[in-house]
Order: sequence, then structure tokens, then C-alpha cells
Amino acid sequence: MSAPDGSPVGAERSIGQLFASATTELSALVHDEIALAKAQLKQDVKRGAVSGGAFSVAGAVLVFSLPMLNFALAYGIRTWSGWNLAVCFLLSFAANVLVAGFLALIGVVFAKKAKKSQGPQKVAASMKQTAGVLQNAKPHPRPELPEDEAPAAIEAVARSSS
Repeated sequence: MSAPDGSPVGAERSIGQLFASATTELSALVHDEIALAKAQLKQDVKRGAVSGGAFSVAGAVLVFSLPMLNFALAYGIRTWSGWNLAVCFLLSFAANVLVAGFLALIGVVFAKKAKKSQGPQKVAASMKQTAGVLQNAKPHPRPELPEDEAPAAIEAVARSSS
């Protein structure tokens, strides 16, 4: 098993290697969050398109079905009930309005879902939170070494860096 920078796990890594590893992982995190935002935005656009399509179909049903359906339904109602033809045409129109209203209701439901979706806002908040954590990160304090041990510590760091 190895670390993201290719060095074996458990081996001492230099500060430069640790910094490179952290930079690589942070870059990957930012790229993944951007990909997530794109996917959520695509889903919101799809919901909006379904909503617009439902509204369009509702309008088309109302416009194109009115003449033919009104005549067929009105004459059918008159045949079955014997009512006045004007009342029969009003009833057939009311049936068409109910169908169009149902389709418009479907469009409203999808529009509300698209409007409620907070996908990109959630990703932006997550990115701000990540940036805030990284800005507040402080290096661990190093213990003070006695002067006689300082050269040995410097040599150890020099050996691990090379």
C-alpha cells in the first residue's frame, strides 16, 4: 500500500512530500465538488424541462382538443340525456378544462421541486466550509530542543528529506 504521492505508508515523508500530498488531495476534493455541482445542476435543469414540457402539453391539449372533443362530447351528452345542446357544450368544455388543469398541476409540482432543490447551494456551502477549515488549520507546535540536541535533529530532518 502506498500514499497518494507514491511513497510507502509508514515511511517518514518530508514536509515537501506531505505538502504535495495535501495539495493533490485538496485539488481532487475541489474537482469532485465541482463535478457534484454539475450533476446537481443537470438534475435541476431536467426537472425544469419536465415542468415546462408538462405546461406545454397542458396548453396543447386544451387548444387542439377543444374543437373535436367538444363536439363529440356535447353530441354524446345530448344523445344520452336529451338536454339542451348549449348545456352539453358547456359540460364538454368543463371536462377539457379539468384535464388541462390536471396537467398544469403536474407542471406546478415539478416546478416546485426544481425551485426547492438546493444542490448547487449545498456544494458551495461545503466548499466554503472546507476552505474555512483549511484557513484555520495551524501547524502543530514543535517542542523546543536543547541546544546540544539541535544539530542531531537537523541531521535527522536532512536525512529524511533526501
